[in-house]
Amino acid sequence: MTILLSVLIAAAQPVSTTPPVIRPMTESELTLANIDLTIDAVYAVISGPAGQKRDWTKMRWMFTDDARLYSITSKGLKGGNLDHYIQTSGPLIEQHGFVERELARRVEVYGNLAHAWSSYEGVGDGGKLKLRGINSIQLVRQADGRWKVFTILWQPENAGIPLPADMNEGSAK
Repeated sequence: MTILLSVLIAAAQPVSTTPPVIRPMTESELTLANIDLTIDAVYAVISGPAGQKRDWTKMRWMFTDDARLYSITSKGLKGGNLDHYIQTSGPLIEQHGFVERELARRVEVYGNLAHAWSSYEGVGDGGKLKLRGINSIQLVRQADGRWKVFTILWQPENAGIPLPADMNEGSAK
């Protein structure tokens, strides 16, 4: 009876016809939203189960023509331009599967330059491959206003270099 009474009282209340006030985004909020969308799209385009083709055309659209992707390894830097990444990593992540998700992000913007620290967790090859680290992502705003990735340089986590506390899941973004 109490539930029925509550429903009847709620139904009898006048419905507001005044639309909610929607505050437009500031230029700074819009910039960060566009950067977030770009970085989220990068994680999405490389992630997927084994056997799933990746949309390399979409990935090329998100990066500058002269973009670079490098990993810091025990033997130095490993990587090259975007086509090199697609040719060397593409077949492996498509065949074995790889899902990379972001744990935390910090972004700084200065004019048309943006830098993001983006910690990640990657799982591939049916769960046999597990890794974490930090992507250092540089983006540049194009003449049309879109943000494109210029560089991703990543440092995998290891026993001597754990993720900082503020870059663990849920710490920043």
